[in-house]
Amino acid sequence: MAGQAARAVVRWLSAIVALVLVAHAAAAATAAAGGTEAPMPQSAPPLAADGLRASAPSEQRPPEATFRLLNREIITFRASLAGASPQARAERARVRFRELPESAIDLPLRAVPFSLGGLDGVQLLMGDHLLFGVLAADADVENKQSLDALSKQTLARLEEARAAWHQTRDTPLLLRGLAQAAVATLVLGLLIWVVFLGSRKAVRWIEKVRDRLAVGSARVDWRELLARLTVGTMQLVQWFVLLALGYVWLRTVLASFVATQPLATQLGSWFWGKVQWVADGVLHSLPGIVTLIIVLVLTRAVVDVFGYFFNAVQRGRLQLPFLHPETTSATRRIVSLIVWGLGIAIAYPYLPGASSEAFKGLSVLLGVMVTLGSAGLVTQAMSGLVLIYARALRKGDFVEVNGVQGVVTEVAALATKIINMRNEEITIPNSVLIASPIHNYSKLAGTQGTLLTTKVTIGYDTSWRQVHAMLEEAARRTANVRREPVPYVYQRALSDFYVEYELFVSIDKPLERIPIQSALHASIQDVFNEYGVQIMSPHFLGQPEQAVVVPKGDWFKAPARATPGAAAATGPSA
Repeated sequence: MAGQAARAVVRWLSAIVALVLVAHAAAAATAAAGGTEAPMPQSAPPLAADGLRASAPSEQRPPEATFRLLNREIITFRASLAGASPQARAERARVRFRELPESAIDLPLRAVPFSLGGLDGVQLLMGDHLLFGVLAADADVENKQSLDALSKQTLARLEEARAAWHQTRDTPLLLRGLAQAAVATLVLGLLIWVVFLGSRKAVRWIEKVRDRLAVGSARVDWRELLARLTVGTMQLVQWFVLLALGYVWLRTVLASFVATQPLATQLGSWFWGKVQWVADGVLHSLPGIVTLIIVLVLTRAVVDVFGYFFNAVQRGRLQLPFLHPETTSATRRIVSLIVWGLGIAIAYPYLPGASSEAFKGLSVLLGVMVTLGSAGLVTQAMSGLVLIYARALRKGDFVEVNGVQGVVTEVAALATKIINMRNEEITIPNSVLIASPIHNYSKLAGTQGTLLTTKVTIGYDTSWRQVHAMLEEAARRTANVRREPVPYVYQRALSDFYVEYELFVSIDKPLERIPIQSALHASIQDVFNEYGVQIMSPHFLGQPEQAVVVPKGDWFKAPARATPGAAAATGPSA
């Protein structure tokens, strides 16, 4: 795979070299493109290089324009002439050079001074061919450059461009450049192949070390995390190395040809300028970064202090009338959020780039997105806070809400998760919980236990005192039913054919509510069968001749089996 990647890179770089060569040839051809211009005698009236009469510069300074030949800077036009902007002057100079005949390339360069309308300048000619004009207003005022110095500098640069043009026609020099570019490309391809090959071997070695080491604990295995972090860091370094190799290759190829040598110099200046800019930015940002770190460290210390305080409240070491152990986790998160918000607000101005327009625009965009998209989230979060501070439920409680009965596994900021008896996880939004009655069967389990009830209907031919005693006996026979408080029975209704009794018992394990209720029902059936009392469910249209009960001898008919637990649950026979 690395070999294929290297071959692809080599082909790609070869295509770039071909493009560089084409650009080199085009630049060389442009410098000597055809067309002639009528010679202008020395006695001709002074004209601007674009053939227009010189005029006084306007009050508003136009934008500058740089005229280049073979990627070499010749002159920067800073003034306008008779309505011709610096850009127009530079373009007309390019047109004049394209129209020069090849025979005029070796003609001597000279400067002819002129003065018109209070403007001083010189006309630059190659033989009798007009090139362009230079005004005193084109001089660099900041460096106190004179017109004479500017004209001499421009003539020297033109001589350098003419020498470069001749070098582009030098076949041995061009072949040497091609050889240097080819060697640089081959070396780059080899280095890329070495980088990819070394990267693959390093990844394999890291995987072997990961498998050999036993770094981790019972809960967290750090080997995979460390391996991935190492591989990610190595890949980042790999791409930095590839970028550095690409930079060196590009600069070497550009420096191999005369037409593109200035680009190589500019590329080097640009790179080191960016490095210096980054270094200056880091140095200037150091005080702000130190202040930022100090603010964040102090913020973390304040959060830790509050964390110790809330831990003491949650564990009962500290008791305050306005704080409850059930709400300390939510209060700690709210206080931590407020403290971190204040810390970030204080540290924000010291963040590098915080005052830039891009940073400000991004902050505004994020604020608008949060404002538009957080209405529902805020509603759910506020409902979660109300739910927590109302202490209606907590993790591990057995509850019934909105028709769902189960164990609370998570009370989050936006929703609450409940696992029902069918082992289904049900997620209920907090806003729904706030709008629905919550039956918490675990709330009082630590004091009087969770109350569990069941109803039976017995005919009027059975004494209510006997029914009470049998229901209480069934409660005593059922496992996990508390003896204190004592189970009790109420007569809830006197119907046409039967009396409705309700048994109330307390249990210590609210999470086992349904299994205990099932065992209680079994005990009730056994006790009523033992004493020959008929349970009037389902309803009968007429009174049967004998009680509808199951004799004790038939309790374990096939395929039922008697188990020690079942026998103990039934207790002694009547």
